[in-house]
Amino acid sequence: MIPPSHPDNPGFDCPPRGTGVRQLTDDRGELKSTNFNQMKYQVDEKGYYGEFGGAWIPEMMFTNVDELKRRYLEIIESESFKKEFDQLLKDYVGRPSPLYYASRLSEHYGSKIYLKREDLNHTGSHKLNNTIGQILLAQQLGKTRIIAETGAGQHGVATATVCALKGIKCIVYMGALDVSRQAPNVKKMKMLGAEVIPVHSGNKTLKDATNEAMRDWINNPEDTHYIIGSVVGPHPYPDMVARFQSVISAEMKKQLLEQTGSEFPTRILACVGGGSNAAGAFYHFLDDEQVELIGVEAAGKGVDTDETAATLTVGTPGVLHSSRTVLMQNEDGQITEPYSISAGLDYPGIGPLHAHLFKTGRAKFLAATDEEVLQAVLLLTQKEGIIPALESAHALAALDKIKMNPDDVNVINLSGSGNKDMETYLDYFGY
Repeated sequence: MIPPSHPDNPGFDCPPRGTGVRQLTDDRGELKSTNFNQMKYQVDEKGYYGEFGGAWIPEMMFTNVDELKRRYLEIIESESFKKEFDQLLKDYVGRPSPLYYASRLSEHYGSKIYLKREDLNHTGSHKLNNTIGQILLAQQLGKTRIIAETGAGQHGVATATVCALKGIKCIVYMGALDVSRQAPNVKKMKMLGAEVIPVHSGNKTLKDATNEAMRDWINNPEDTHYIIGSVVGPHPYPDMVARFQSVISAEMKKQLLEQTGSEFPTRILACVGGGSNAAGAFYHFLDDEQVELIGVEAAGKGVDTDETAATLTVGTPGVLHSSRTVLMQNEDGQITEPYSISAGLDYPGIGPLHAHLFKTGRAKFLAATDEEVLQAVLLLTQKEGIIPALESAHALAALDKIKMNPDDVNVINLSGSGNKDMETYLDYFGY
């Protein structure tokens, strides 16, 4: 039933029929749509969010993914795991991250704006929430070698950080273009003891780094755990990463209650590439449909150009990195190259949860251009003295695209610090 994998494409990028891709959750190899009325917004027992998700994997990856699928919930729901995870989030990451009322930005927009300050976490982004969880999981699985992919470098730094913390060997795959434009993070990873491997295939960005990391995992199944940095990839990764990042929205509810008298904001805005920070910010509000959820993709030079990463605007359903989702592809099912000034959003797909939220209408997805994003960076910097990451600034840029009332409570997940992007900012603004 399962023919040999194509030598040039072992099932990672939008595989056509008969290229050796095994659907872990359906022995017939058929995509089964889930009745939306039977589930809301959480993953089902087969790894799907509605019609998106699953584990579309090369035969050689079956053992790796099946082990995770069988054991991840048992491990992460154990008392010993939760105790160490919570302790590290508090004492090492520095959680809870503040929910900051941005008074001058609020005055500028004529509405109440709060910033969830994930940029203040250790390593400067939300990424450590997930890598802490996955390094503990890897230890429970008996793995002694960690691999990861990274775009902007924040996930790579977070992975290298937890590997240093636990004394585990770390290899990070990073597109060669991203290596050059995110040099400070590359140096941090190396200082932390990680081996950074530049990837020169494709457009030398995040997609290509992910491909190489998956190939490494196939070749080293016994001792290696792959820490995927977003809510993408085969089941159980999208669910697992969302669970680790859900601490963001759990804190948000408590902080909103303390500061506003209600757990529920009017809306939450978050940037979306793969979508891990957005998944974390949305997670505990998914069933609270009075809360508007807005994801903001990278429009790049514009959604009507060939230089964009706005997947949900220009993409169509297909399989990318072992999951059925929405992705940027041509009529032949070949991946089209994304573009964004932001290395962390320069990805031709989106996590299956977000594809489901889009299709069901639970979340709205907008897109911000490079120019809009850079102006949003400058506005926040000069109004609040906070320099955001390019990724996070996409959510800030969306404030100019929505209608807000004076009494609205708008929460922006400020997913990362702009320290890594200073060269881009200095070049653009001429300082």
